[in-house]
Amino acid sequence: MQDFAQSFYLAGQLLISGDPELGEVVALSLRVTASALAISALIGLPLGALLAVARFQGRTALTVLANALMGLPPVVVGLTVYMLLSNAGPLGVLQLLYTPTAMIIAQSILITPIIIALTRQVIADLNAEYSETFRSLVVPGHTAIIALLWDARFSILTVLLAGFGRAIAEVGAVMIVGGNINHVTRVMTTAIALETSRGELALALALGMVLLLIALSVNGAVSLLKGVDRSTAHA
Repeated sequence: MQDFAQSFYLAGQLLISGDPELGEVVALSLRVTASALAISALIGLPLGALLAVARFQGRTALTVLANALMGLPPVVVGLTVYMLLSNAGPLGVLQLLYTPTAMIIAQSILITPIIIALTRQVIADLNAEYSETFRSLVVPGHTAIIALLWDARFSILTVLLAGFGRAIAEVGAVMIVGGNINHVTRVMTTAIALETSRGELALALALGMVLLLIALSVNGAVSLLKGVDRSTAHA
């Protein structure tokens, strides 16, 4: 109980004091996660919608693959990216290992299948309602996809939240490719792992609560945005 009480106290102190080191770690966490989410959204949203709307050979296999890859082991992804970016790997010349860019790559690989699979399901359900209308109006496929993505924007926000939550909570892959270097690649989750290994359980719990607060704040902001958008639409 004492560790829990101390962790709450430390979390409050860290937030109130505006600790610069904590701010640096939080900023990097958000930058890496936001970048990975943006990349995954640019890839995953159109691909997921295409799998839902288009009819082509191999579509079922790709859908099964996307669903299966939602469970990618983070350490396997981290090891794969590490081997690709290491000096002996094919991309070693880029010198990206142990940089935030390597962490973004690893997180993007992890969450892109999630974005694809969840988007496909959302758009497939919506397309079932509008497919007859699209056919009768001879709507081109790309136009139908854009229309469906816009109409499903509230559900798509939830899909993106799932990707955000997966990315910001990631530790295994980013630890392998980032190295948890202070002032360079240390993010919230790797800092928590480091403090736990040091036996600083109270500080680790405090950092965990700060991470939870960030996740709750982002979810609250998205919920507020959805509420405002719906209110505007009904006005």
